Amino acid sequence: MKIRRAFFTLLLALVLASSVQAAKRMEIQIPDIPNYKTLKCDFHMHTVFSDGEVWPTVRVEEAHREGLDAIAITDHVEYHPHKKDVVCALNRPYEIALPRAEKLGLLLVPAAEITRSPLDGHYNCLFLKDAEPLDTPYLKDALKRANEQGAFVFWDHPGWEVKDGNYFLDSHKEIIQEKLIQGIETANDGDYYEEGLKRGLEFGLTLLGNSDQHDPFNPPTEKREGHRNVTLVFAKERSLDSLKEALKEGRTAVWHKDRLIGRPEYLQPLFNASVRIEKTETASDNQVNVTLQNSSIVPCRLIQTGNGEKKTIEIPACGQTQVKMALKKGEKGSLSGTVENYIVAPGKGLDVTLEIPAGK
Repeated sequence: MKIRRAFFTLLLALVLASSVQAAKRMEIQIPDIPNYKTLKCDFHMHTVFSDGEVWPTVRVEEAHREGLDAIAITDHVEYHPHKKDVVCALNRPYEIALPRAEKLGLLLVPAAEITRSPLDGHYNCLFLKDAEPLDTPYLKDALKRANEQGAFVFWDHPGWEVKDGNYFLDSHKEIIQEKLIQGIETANDGDYYEEGLKRGLEFGLTLLGNSDQHDPFNPPTEKREGHRNVTLVFAKERSLDSLKEALKEGRTAVWHKDRLIGRPEYLQPLFNASVRIEKTETASDNQVNVTLQNSSIVPCRLIQTGNGEKKTIEIPACGQTQVKMALKKGEKGSLSGTVENYIVAPGKGLDVTLEIPAGK
C-alpha cells in the first residue's frame, strides 16, 4: 500500500510538473525601437461563442504561453454554429477572458467580427464598448456603429474565397474614403495578401497580420517554427490606451512566417535594433572578416549587390554569421544591400547599409 501511494504521489508530481512546464511563457525576441515598445499582438481569433473550438480563457493561456503582450477575441457577430450549446451573448467572451488576462498581465482588447459575404468582406472591430449594436442587417450601419464607439476597424483576410482575384471593389474604396475602416490584414493564418499590402500602403491603412485561429494552438518550437502571425505594435507604453493610439497612427509591422512586412519607417529602426556588427578582424592586408549578429527571432536575408555580382548573406534568427570584405588593413567600409524578407512594398525588400569599422 505504501509503495502504491508513493507511486501515485510521484505520478501526480510529474503530471503537475509537466503542466507547469507546458504553461511556461516563451518570450518573443523582437527588440524595441527608439521611443517605442514593440508589443506582440494577435487581434483575430475565435472561441465557442462563434465558430471556434475553445473556451475564451484558453485563448488567454495560449497567448501568454507564446509570449504575446495583447490579444483580441473576435467572435462573429452574425455567425453562431454552437448556439444550441452556448448562449449568443456578444460581449460574453471578453467578460469571461478578462479576469484570466489581468491575472497573467496580458492586455485584452474588447472586440468582435462583422461577418458578411466574401465580396463584402469581414471586419474586426477593436476597443468596442458594446458589441451588440453591431448586429444589424446593413454593413455600413454596422461599421458606423463601431466607429461611433471609437473602435479601430480593419478589413480581415481581403480576397478570402474570391475566385477571380478582383476583390478590391468600389464599395471597399468607399468605406475607406469614409474612414469607416482604418486597417487591413496583410497576413492571415498561412496566407500573405500582397494586394492587401498594396492597398494598405496606397490608402494609408494600418497593416496587420493575425492568426484567425479557430482550433486550439499547437505550441511553436523553441526556434519559433510554426509560430502564429503576429502584429507588432510600436506603442509608447504597454497599455490599452497606448496600443489603441499606435494602431490609429499606423505604427505596426507584421511577423509572417520568416518575414517582416511593414512600412520602411518602422522596419528600418527594427533592422537597426536587430542586426549589428559584432566584430571586425583583419584577415590580411586586403581583407577583413566581419561578424554580423542578429538579436531578433526573425532571420535576415541580406542580398548584397556590387561589381555586377549578387550575394546572399544569411543571418540566422538569434545568431550570427561571418562575411569576408575586401578592405585594406585599418580601412573603414560599408555593407549595403536589400533585406529581401523585410518587405516594405509588394516585391520590394528593405534597403540597408551597415557601417564597417576598421579591423583590428
